[in-house]
Amino acid sequence: MKDYNTLSVPEATLLQQEMRHQVVTAPFNGKIQLIAGADISFNKFSTTVYAGIVLMRFPSLEPVGYSLVVKEVTFPYVPGFLAFREVPALLDAWQQLPQKPDVLVVDGHGIAHPRRMGIASHFGVLAGQVTVGSAKKKLYGTYKEPGEEKGAHTPLTDKQGVVIGTVLRSKQKVKPIFVSPGHLIDVEGSLSLVEQCVRKYRLPEPTRLAHNAVNQFRLGTLAAGYTPADV
Repeated sequence: MKDYNTLSVPEATLLQQEMRHQVVTAPFNGKIQLIAGADISFNKFSTTVYAGIVLMRFPSLEPVGYSLVVKEVTFPYVPGFLAFREVPALLDAWQQLPQKPDVLVVDGHGIAHPRRMGIASHFGVLAGQVTVGSAKKKLYGTYKEPGEEKGAHTPLTDKQGVVIGTVLRSKQKVKPIFVSPGHLIDVEGSLSLVEQCVRKYRLPEPTRLAHNAVNQFRLGTLAAGYTPADV
């Protein structure tokens, strides 16, 4: 992998345009025994990135362990290019996992991105891993607001009308989340998987627990490295 800290934004744009052709959106028919959630915590004015991956059993979503990494990055904070700040640290966290999940749900976008290369797609291509993006806000695309009931959803489309994701009301009368394929899975499969991971909260459990873990890590209540969940 290239050193992203040395890239300019135009160089990063070219790399995204090259990598987008490696993204595979196709039905995922594998068996899921382990699933994981990934998230990043950083201040956009800081060079320090905190990355976390939470490994969980599926479908119980019982945590197995936490992989946490802190890394210095100098690539600028630019919307649409956050993968260049986040992916290197996530790859380090990925390498620490004693066993790899069947699917990784990333807090961010997959192909629902102007160049089809959100963080979930970027990571998926580099790791050769099935990934799904589950984001709190829209980055790109057009949609109609889904109904207010839990489970309501509408397609997210690009400028040509191609479906690039789903806008899902994960809880009644809360803001929807934005689900898109990252790599080696399709739009329908991504939606189905995230729906199975929603419990009491707006966010699916893998990214919700990853979000909590990286924030605890930043505050010093969790340590760097891999820690089994029962410790």
